[in-house]
Amino acid sequence: MEKSNSLHSRTEYDFLIITPLCFKNQLIKLVKHKKKFNIETLLVTLENIYKSKYFHIQGRDRQEKIKYFIKNAYEKWKIKYVLLIGGHKQLPVRYIHNFDTYPGSSGIKEPPYISDLYYADLYDQDGNFSSWDTNDNGIFGEWIGKVADDQDIDLNPDVCIGRLPCKNRTEVKVVIDKIINYEKNTSHKPWFKNIVAVGGNTYPELGNTPEGEKDLSEALTYMKNFNHIELYSSNKKLTRGNIIRAINRGCGFLALSGHGNPPFWTTYVSTSTGFTWLPKFYTYHMHLLTNVNKFPICIASGCRNSAFDTNPINLIKHPTLSYYWMDCIRDCWMWAIVKKPTGGAIASLGSTGIGHIKYEHVTGGKADGWSYLLT
Repeated sequence: MEKSNSLHSRTEYDFLIITPLCFKNQLIKLVKHKKKFNIETLLVTLENIYKSKYFHIQGRDRQEKIKYFIKNAYEKWKIKYVLLIGGHKQLPVRYIHNFDTYPGSSGIKEPPYISDLYYADLYDQDGNFSSWDTNDNGIFGEWIGKVADDQDIDLNPDVCIGRLPCKNRTEVKVVIDKIINYEKNTSHKPWFKNIVAVGGNTYPELGNTPEGEKDLSEALTYMKNFNHIELYSSNKKLTRGNIIRAINRGCGFLALSGHGNPPFWTTYVSTSTGFTWLPKFYTYHMHLLTNVNKFPICIASGCRNSAFDTNPINLIKHPTLSYYWMDCIRDCWMWAIVKKPTGGAIASLGSTGIGHIKYEHVTGGKADGWSYLLT
């Protein structure tokens, strides 16, 4: 499955899987499955990347060595898709730095946050390797306020990249089994044509405009061949129970526009006297999802819903900040919904940091396009 570059019988591959050695055996059946669909797949371990088994090693740290490897694989093997296997402890992450505060933060600055786009954005605008550290100070993707200290980062992905942030072999087995079953059995199933859109008044302090509903409704115009299940504040269908029931009935896509943190997703709903929070959908509610073999792709715009570097030990390392950022749980919301064996989602896409999508406030400008990811 893993041979030196000189022994490859093929010169081009479609799909590259990068994993620590401890997960390799659990991934072999995914490689075989992909090949049955004529997707030429190569499984590579981190250990062999670091030992220069395929290409001469380059890079100042492990993250940059992995990125250089992906760049070489793209150039030599024509790789189009890359899947990273492992959480932040198992497969290195690149932390991005935005030294800024925002209204209501009590002066607490945004902490460094994960960006796997780092691994996908291989080149700068001139076609050179994009280090994401153009001022060479060891701080990556550096912003201070509205100013980019690291210039000339174009943020354009050159390969499609994803990550399964598995912490152990059990999680690897669960998600690989889900993926294989999904790809074998989902095609042409009636439930897949359902798209569940969940939103309300994201920013009630700005007035009565239901921003979440407007974003989602615009996205739904691009999904004309789907059955639109709109769980909105305005139609009185926005409840946690209705969200869970809609997922359990089966849907191909689940889109949520609102607020969040690693342990929960929520938004505002309108009432006769104003606005109130929707009862939070916590990670511990995932046990209520019973949509076996009816897994949606989940997209959510809540802050930090995809911050997969959460860990209970964070409460000991930095108790005040951990309480504020809610990063002292085992699994973030978006990973919890994917790793669930008997329900949940097949894939998720969300924010690892603050989701700056406010319309009128200077912190975010116009919506950053989360809802339009459906298109």
